[in-house]
Amino acid sequence: MKRILAITAAALVIASCGQKIITDLPRGKSGPTLDKAFDEYLQAIERDSVNMHSIMILQHGKVLKEKWFGEAGPDIPHILHSVSKTFTATAVGLAISEGKLSLSDRLVSFFPDKLPDMEALPEDQRANLEAITVRDLLTMNCGHDTDPSGKIRSREDDWVEAFLAIPVVHAPGTYFCYNSVGTYMLSAIVQKVTGEKVVDYLTPRLFEPLHIEKPRWEESPQGINTGGWGLYLKTEDLAKMGQLFLQGGKWNGKEVLPAEWVAEASSLQVPSVPAGIRPERAAEMGKTSDWVQGYGYQMWRCRHGAYRADGAYGQYIVVIPEKDAVIAATAKVMDMQKEINLFWDYLLPAL
Repeated sequence: MKRILAITAAALVIASCGQKIITDLPRGKSGPTLDKAFDEYLQAIERDSVNMHSIMILQHGKVLKEKWFGEAGPDIPHILHSVSKTFTATAVGLAISEGKLSLSDRLVSFFPDKLPDMEALPEDQRANLEAITVRDLLTMNCGHDTDPSGKIRSREDDWVEAFLAIPVVHAPGTYFCYNSVGTYMLSAIVQKVTGEKVVDYLTPRLFEPLHIEKPRWEESPQGINTGGWGLYLKTEDLAKMGQLFLQGGKWNGKEVLPAEWVAEASSLQVPSVPAGIRPERAAEMGKTSDWVQGYGYQMWRCRHGAYRADGAYGQYIVVIPEKDAVIAATAKVMDMQKEINLFWDYLLPAL
């Protein structure tokens, strides 16, 4: 079988038996409008001291703009923080498609040997714990009053047991509380039902089809990928993930993710308004905040009909269906709203 390697516009394409397999994203030529907008964006981040590490802009499946800053580079994997959650949710979606899981499966059914003394719990808390489903974990609605992640992540004992011992004071499905260790529980569930760590389970199903090489994912003391954080990937890998979602789960003409899962994960599943905020205040916040637009399955809804994977200190995969566009970015910023506002102010109008 004859193979021909050709490098065109920084996109590596392997032609084999008449089929083209894209290993790097194809590059395209941007027009004067985007060129001007991108220059103004770069001036704005310098003026506002926004510590960007990288940005990549795709439209119609081609990279139109890309830039790395400081010591960052195209071949250097970057810590993703909570962008990791979207990859864990993808593993859940694939396990569901293979019949290993369902959204309605109860959390306690996977770890009966790690439950607290159920008879000692108040009746309402016992009922709430027993009611938590996979969907509740995916939507940050497991019923905890506050995020227990900081306390659990510092422990050396079993994180699953520690999570199950946290009081579940709200009925699952009724109370949004961002919960990174809830995503760890999804990772533990995937490992339980597949016999593989999430990173290994995703390798032939997601990473290899997208030609994402050597992903590294941190683990708990129990040898379970941390799920809600700890994944390292390159900026182009993030862009590929965004493009996969934009294409309804297809890559090189083949289904990598079920289209139904992509649609559900990226849709508004639950409100993301912080508890205690009055409706009129929430409506006002919604005009300027990308954190009150709703939440899907480990993905945030945005203004402008967009949605995103989102990690601390400014890691983003922003998918903008109305523009057939993706923005992937890494950074180290404290004001993440400012970072995304600059996307909307300078880049969105030029797409």
